Amino acid sequence: MFIRKQNFPDSGNESLFLWGARQTGKSTLLKEMFPETLWFDLLLADVYERLLRNPTILRETVLVNPEIKAVVIDEIQRIPELLNEIHWLIANTHTRFIMSGSSPRKIVRSQTNLLGGRALRYELYPLVSAEIPDFDLLKALNHGLLPKHYLVAQPKRLLAAYIGNYLKDEIVSEAKIRNVNVFARFLEAAAFSNGEMVNYTNIAADCGVSAPTIKEYFQILEDTLIGRFVPVYQKRPKRRVIQAPKFYLFDVGIVNHLLKRGKVEYKSEAFGNAFEHFIYQELYAHRHYSGLDYTISYWRTASQLEVDFILGDHQIAIEVKASDHISDKHLRGLKAFMEEYKVKQAIVVCTEPLARLHNGINILPWQVFLQKLWAGELM
Repeated sequence: MFIRKQNFPDSGNESLFLWGARQTGKSTLLKEMFPETLWFDLLLADVYERLLRNPTILRETVLVNPEIKAVVIDEIQRIPELLNEIHWLIANTHTRFIMSGSSPRKIVRSQTNLLGGRALRYELYPLVSAEIPDFDLLKALNHGLLPKHYLVAQPKRLLAAYIGNYLKDEIVSEAKIRNVNVFARFLEAAAFSNGEMVNYTNIAADCGVSAPTIKEYFQILEDTLIGRFVPVYQKRPKRRVIQAPKFYLFDVGIVNHLLKRGKVEYKSEAFGNAFEHFIYQELYAHRHYSGLDYTISYWRTASQLEVDFILGDHQIAIEVKASDHISDKHLRGLKAFMEEYKVKQAIVVCTEPLARLHNGINILPWQVFLQKLWAGELM
């Protein structure tokens, strides 16, 4: 929990949004940090119906209780109209609002009052390795890192329920998707594209819809925090680089279930794909939790030279290899990138047992890499 709390202000006057996919632990975090605060949980039917019918109840409650200094509103996206009341209360009463939600899409798309910069934005992600005592890599790659899923012995039913109840029902409803069956097929296609360059035309052909529809579906996943694109690094390239972005779903366990991978075993092809995805999850969470907000991109040339992740403005180049013995054949992409750009560090994250330096490239066991990452020794 410390990783999540250290850059999340539990005191002060700043209002804020806390966004994160379902079951990442937003409510648990807020209850721990704001135990005495007035709560409005919009997942509760009676609370939701009352405020939906009359949003002014929020203002009236705060005004009649001047001792209230902070208010938590959970799942704020369910009633965007509340933001008008919140805006007025922040400006006129100096009340602090902590607003959480699983998707900012409905608020952003409805062009509702976004508080004019009066609220900071924070995000919560699945668990990271530094939060878990006795972290188990194979368990993470098989179960995923949503707290409930990682902690149980058999997460299959929980994963099925998450995909069915949330991804296929709630997101379909929120985005007003008419063809539910096509969207279900698209989710599987997105899982097959996980960690790969996105080809809208090919996925559209597989799903039987147009490429613009597939592009819109990917945007829905991004808007609802279920997936994100990794852009191409192309600053002053000497070589011709591929332009298509890569795409990752937000949790490796979700991908496993959509692909029906079965058990991910060490040294299998599925292990390699899941391992890279896991390292990306760690990097993406670190960039936000650390407050550094560095960019994450990838580099790939037309001649198939590739580096998995470029951090910042070519400060760090990272290749992820599920190998116990890194040889020169694994370093071709990094060496090519280092010929074009001056890097602070070039790193291979792998399953070798010991760290070593080879021709200016750090070969790091994944445990060492993650320890350095979360200790702030890389960026």
